[in-house]
Amino acid sequence: MRFANGETPAVFIHPVVRAIALHFWLACDHLFCDGNGRTARALFYRSMLKQGYWLFEFISISSVIDQARAMYERSFLLCGTDDNDLTYFLLAQVTVIQQAIANLHAYLSTATAKLALLRHAGFRYTVLSHQNSHGVSNQTARSDLQKLAGRGLLIPGKDGKREIFRVPTDLATRLPG
Repeated sequence: MRFANGETPAVFIHPVVRAIALHFWLACDHLFCDGNGRTARALFYRSMLKQGYWLFEFISISSVIDQARAMYERSFLLCGTDDNDLTYFLLAQVTVIQQAIANLHAYLSTATAKLALLRHAGFRYTVLSHQNSHGVSNQTARSDLQKLAGRGLLIPGKDGKREIFRVPTDLATRLPG
């Protein structure tokens, strides 16, 4: 538990290496009759989130491991046959993490993610609404909305004397990338 909480050893261990080592330790020792893999991944996520790697709240390493089960299992075998050298598992898990991040990026660029933006199509923002929802000054809110309008991501207009900014119906096509 002290290692999991970052209390040992006295030398620096990168947080990602620590999280991967925790995953390996629990999965390799196989402490439970069932659920060792799920528990090991949960411990990995806990360690990553505790160290400030917030993106891991949105990443699934499980799906990547399932797609490359042979690589995952082989990394355990190689560690065991080479005096418990964790390097094999570290390299395999870094590959898993990279693929999981790539999967998240791919998802965010899909039509599904862009369709989620369309729920806001036609929505109207005012300087005051932006100021209140984001806790910024009036000038910052105005500047934010004007910059977005300047990039074509909002459509400026008036409602009487009040300045408004509408989300265009084709917002998804206006976004870069």
